Amino acid sequence: MSKFIQLSNRTSDMKSNLNVARKQGRIPAVLYGIGKDTLSLEVNEKELMEVLRTNPRAILQGKLTDGTTVPVVVQNIQKQSMSGKVLHIDFQHVNMSISMDSKVTIHFAGEAVGVKEGGVLQVEIYEVEVRCMPGNLPTSMEVDISSLAIGDQLLVSDLIFQDGIEVLTDPSTVMIQIKTVHEEEAAEPEVTPA
Repeated sequence: MSKFIQLSNRTSDMKSNLNVARKQGRIPAVLYGIGKDTLSLEVNEKELMEVLRTNPRAILQGKLTDGTTVPVVVQNIQKQSMSGKVLHIDFQHVNMSISMDSKVTIHFAGEAVGVKEGGVLQVEIYEVEVRCMPGNLPTSMEVDISSLAIGDQLLVSDLIFQDGIEVLTDPSTVMIQIKTVHEEEAAEPEVTPA
């Protein structure tokens, strides 16, 4: 939770001013939470993109214009459909004394034995939903798949999280599997007598 992000007060909510701010590298944002006033803010686009690249679900220390620092998490990102450019972002206050639901990204490490033997690696999900105290939220989890052979699969129930983390995703959900390649033989043309 050591990552800081500057959340500056927004000067105007007029559409023309928001577009000018975006052109200057400032993304409109809001900060909300239970029992908190909703604040209209803006965030530096480069700073935001760095956070999203490293860990989009991290709990951040949002530095407000008045000098206070509050724990926040990215709740929603609105992007332009064609370019993918970020248009708006929602931050949510995080109460560090109440458990929260979030998703943890799963990174698959190693090359599966089954792939070396000609199988095909099929990833079904890249993240699982968990519930835990904000301070215990893992940024990601690395899973070694090098021992998976053809026909093997890895289920959510195979994940081992530290104590205090409850996995909410169905334990029987397949995360990754090694399938057999079915090569279809080209049918030889039948020769008919003339």
